[in-house]
Amino acid sequence: MTGLEKMLLEIEDEAKASAQSAVKVAQQDADLIIEKAKVQGNEESIAISKQSEADVSDYLSRAKSAAALQKRKYILNAKQELINQVIEKAQQSIKELPEKEYFGMILKMIEKHALAQDGEIVFSPSDLKRLPSDFEAQINQAVAKKNAKLTISKQTQNIDGGFVLIYGGVEENCSISALFDAAREILQDKVHEILF
Repeated sequence: MTGLEKMLLEIEDEAKASAQSAVKVAQQDADLIIEKAKVQGNEESIAISKQSEADVSDYLSRAKSAAALQKRKYILNAKQELINQVIEKAQQSIKELPEKEYFGMILKMIEKHALAQDGEIVFSPSDLKRLPSDFEAQINQAVAKKNAKLTISKQTQNIDGGFVLIYGGVEENCSISALFDAAREILQDKVHEILF
């Protein structure tokens, strides 16, 4: 083997050794990159999993809150409906009282709502037809303490019971439904106390 061939062989061996060394370093670098990628991927997977769990937990919590709110709303609506039914039934039962009790109650209402002046009292068509014969005298006896006098009008009002007081063109609606409407909040509170 000549000197040139030896030299070429040495260069070739050095190149192979250098290439093998470079491949080995590149393989180590690649292994490190792969290992880092696995670790990073695992960490990201854990983070995503934890975030997903937190999101699911948050969603479930909001869903439970929404369901509880909806339940409270349904219960409140059911209670309100029941309270309204009780009030409507009470209002209807007043209209269906026997005549003696009904007109006794009307006298008490007149005594409470009448002003200390002369006026007129108007009834519904059905109440006007069934008034006791001496009812105007009973009315005036009831309001005498207030130094008032009421005349029963021959006219009627389209009301569901009760009466309308008229003083010089000014009307005070004392119909059953108007009185119930005016006292609705108080009645709702009282019925709520009784029922719940």
